[in-house]
Amino acid sequence: MSIPRTGRVRAAVLAGLGAWLPPRAVSNDELAGRIDTSDTWIRTRTGIRTRHVVDPGMPTSRLAVEAGSRALESAGVSEVDVVVLATATPDRRCPATAPVVAHRLGLTGRPAFDVSAVCSGFLYGLAVGAGLIESGAAESVLVIGADAFSTIVDPQERATAVVFGDGAGAVVLRAGEPAEAGALGQVVLGSDGSLADLITIRAGGSEHPTVEQMPSRADSYFAMRGQETFALAVARMAEASREALANAGWEANHVDRLVCHQANLRILQATSRRIGISQERLVVHLDQAGNTAAASIPLALSHALSSGELHPGERVLLTAFGGGAAWGATTLTWPQMKH
Repeated sequence: MSIPRTGRVRAAVLAGLGAWLPPRAVSNDELAGRIDTSDTWIRTRTGIRTRHVVDPGMPTSRLAVEAGSRALESAGVSEVDVVVLATATPDRRCPATAPVVAHRLGLTGRPAFDVSAVCSGFLYGLAVGAGLIESGAAESVLVIGADAFSTIVDPQERATAVVFGDGAGAVVLRAGEPAEAGALGQVVLGSDGSLADLITIRAGGSEHPTVEQMPSRADSYFAMRGQETFALAVARMAEASREALANAGWEANHVDRLVCHQANLRILQATSRRIGISQERLVVHLDQAGNTAAASIPLALSHALSSGELHPGERVLLTAFGGGAAWGATTLTWPQMKH
């Protein structure tokens, strides 16, 4: 669903974009050296050639700071009113990671908080940031998606170890007018808690605290029911996208660039077909970074901008599906931006 914003006079406008991948790249061949798999098996099923992973001791906050600083530089500002961090891999279970990120960016004292919606987290963060700006509670918001999934997947589990990578992407939102380039459309969001077991880590929360008993190895790591996730991801992203397009008054053939959560190449292709957008307009970055969860959409936008795929004035559709289950979509016309 989307919250109607009829007659709004303020909008959240995309003013800056930043991204960062940790230096260490892990190829499919390297993974095949320790898991029963091969480069061909991974590429044909996922579209992934390589992914970046954190070194031991490199927390999510480091990724977020790197991307956040680049977004601030892109926007030409050193300060924002609020920092929103979308992550499923916080530095600690308590406290939130966003205040640490804000402090390291020189924003101590500003409101900063985490948003947890797994791979849909960036869109949820955009919705929060846009709401703060449109209500007048903030003039500018830094929204960061950052995850280090290599720290929560079983390194011996082929189904997940080959898919996920680490990284961060960020945008600066500023107050502006609804009709200007970069203004976010209504952010369509949805969730279904009956699907909590679809994408999960069972142990470590209040339901199964590790302090009571040692969890099984499987329950300690990220788990995903792949085939069910595939079908639901395509259906929900397409559904949310159609609603976002209707809110913007666009048809599918008006979209110049479709930026889906970079989960799996087959999912991206199936989603574009379901929406009715040609695959030539699909932005693909997962071949170089894998599934980076909440970071994947801003990382893909940064890649598209750097590679010359994305130009000012083009109509862009963003959509994601993740654990919860949770999903979302929104639209914008791409602005002129320093990168």
